[in-house]
Amino acid sequence: MSTPQDARTWGTDDRQLTLVARNVSTRYLAIATDGAIGLMLMPFNVAHLGQSAYGLWALTASITMYFSVLDFGYGGALVKFVAQYRALRDRQALNEILSTMFVLLTGVGLFTFVVTVGIAWQFGRLFNVREDQIHTGQCLLLLTGSYIAIRFATSIFGAVVFGFQQYYRNNVISIVSAVTVALVNVLVLTQGGDLVTLVTATTTVRVLTLAGFVVTGYLVYPGLLVRPYLFRRERLREVTGFSLYMLVLDWSAKLNYSTDALVIGAMLSTSAVAVWTVGQRVAEVSQQLTSQLSGSLFPIVVDSDAAARVDRLRLIMIHGTSLSLAFAVPVCMGLAVAAGPIITAWVGPSFRGSVIVTQLLLAVVLVRVGTGSANVILKGAGQHRFLAAANATTAVVNVLLSVVLIGPFGLAGVAVGTLVPVVVSGVFVTFPRACRRVELSSSTVLRQAVWPAIWPAVGLIAVIWLGLPFAGSRLLGLGALLILAGLVYQALFVGFAISGRERRVYWSKLVQLAGRDMARPAAA
Repeated sequence: MSTPQDARTWGTDDRQLTLVARNVSTRYLAIATDGAIGLMLMPFNVAHLGQSAYGLWALTASITMYFSVLDFGYGGALVKFVAQYRALRDRQALNEILSTMFVLLTGVGLFTFVVTVGIAWQFGRLFNVREDQIHTGQCLLLLTGSYIAIRFATSIFGAVVFGFQQYYRNNVISIVSAVTVALVNVLVLTQGGDLVTLVTATTTVRVLTLAGFVVTGYLVYPGLLVRPYLFRRERLREVTGFSLYMLVLDWSAKLNYSTDALVIGAMLSTSAVAVWTVGQRVAEVSQQLTSQLSGSLFPIVVDSDAAARVDRLRLIMIHGTSLSLAFAVPVCMGLAVAAGPIITAWVGPSFRGSVIVTQLLLAVVLVRVGTGSANVILKGAGQHRFLAAANATTAVVNVLLSVVLIGPFGLAGVAVGTLVPVVVSGVFVTFPRACRRVELSSSTVLRQAVWPAIWPAVGLIAVIWLGLPFAGSRLLGLGALLILAGLVYQALFVGFAISGRERRVYWSKLVQLAGRDMARPAAA
C-alpha cells in the first residue's frame, strides 16, 4: 500500500487526466508563444541588424544546433528509464541512472565546448563570410557553445520532469523565458547594441532558464540524489542498449532538417542563409503545431504492441493518420498558397526568394506529419531498427542532393533536395511497412485515412484564391483569411469527408473525456 511518504517522493497517478491536459495545453501555449515571438522579432531583427548580420547569426545557430546529437541518444532514452524506475519505486536504481548520465553528459558538454573552440578558430576558412564578420562569428559560437555545454549537464533534470509526467512546469518556465528573451532582444537593439551584445544578453536569460529546470527536477522528485560516486558502468550499459537507436534517429533528423543552412553558408553567402531561414522558420512552426498528436501516441503504441493488440494498432494507424493530416493540411496548404503576400508583409519584398523555399519546406512538413503515425508505430511496435535505417538513408541522400542541386537551382535546389528523399522514404518505404505491421493494405489506409483529409483542401484553396484580393497586404487581414479558409476546410472534413460513424465516435470520446474530468472531484 502506498504511504504519504511514497506520494511525496514518487507523486500519484490519480490526477493523470488533469496532468495530461496541463502538459498538452501548456505545450501548445509554448509553441504559440514561440511562433508569435518569432513572427514579430524576425523583421525587427533584420531591420536593426541588417540581412548579412542576421544571416551570420542564423549560420552560427545552425552550427551549434548540430551539437545536440552529441548526447548519443541518451537524452531521449533517459526519459524511458526515469518512467520505468518511477513505476518500480526503485529510488536507488533511478538515482544511479541519473548520476551516471550526469557524469557522462557533463563530459559531453565539455567536449562540445572544445569542438566549438576549434570551429571558431577556423571559422573564416570553413565558411564564406566577410573578413569583418569573422571575429563576430567566433564570439557567437563561443557564447552559444557555452550555453549548450551547460544544457547537456542539466538535461537530466528535464528528463526527471518528463518521466514524472509533469512537464507542464517546464512548459510554463519556457514561456516566461521566451517572453523575457524577446524583451531583452528588443531592449538591446533599440539601445544600439551589436550582435555580440544581443547574444550575450539572451544567452544569460537562457542559462537562468536551465537553472529553473533544475529546480523543477527536485520539486517533482524530492528523492533525487545526483552524485558522481553513484556512477555505475552497468547502468551506462543498460541505457546505451536503447539509446543507440535514438541516436541514429536524432542524427538523421539533424541531417535532414538542420544541414541545409550549413550547405548554404558554405556554398553561397550569409545573406542567402537569411533568405532560407525565413522559409525554415515557417516550416518549423508549422511542424510544431501539427505534429503533437502523433508524438502523443507513442506510449499507446507500446502498450498495444506489448498486449499483441493488432486491432488497436490498426485504429491508431487509421485515426492517427487522418487526424494528423486534418491538422496539417489546412496549416501547410494555407500557408503555401498565400506564401507570397505573407512573406512580403512579414519581412519585406527583399525576401521574395523565400517564397519557393517556404512552399517546398511546407510540403516536407505535410509529408512528415502525414507519415508521423506510421513512424510512431514502427518505433513503438518493434520496428525501430528498420525506422532508424530508413531515416539514416534519407538523411544522407538529402545532404548529397542538396549539395548537387544548390549550384544549378540555388535555394530552391536545396529545398528540393530535402523534399524528394523525405517523400520517397515516407510514402514508399516507412508508410507501407507500417501498414504491413498493423496488417492493413496501403490502399486501405490511403482510402480511409489519407483521402478524406486531403480532398477538403479544395475548398480551402478556393477560399484563399478568391479572398486574397480582399485581404490586403497586412498580416492581420491575411491571417483572418487563413482562419476563414481553415474553418471551411474543417467544415468539409467533419461534415462530409469522414463517415457519420466516425463523427459519433469522436464526439463520444470528447464527451467521455469531459465527463471524466468533471466527475473527478466528486469521485475523489
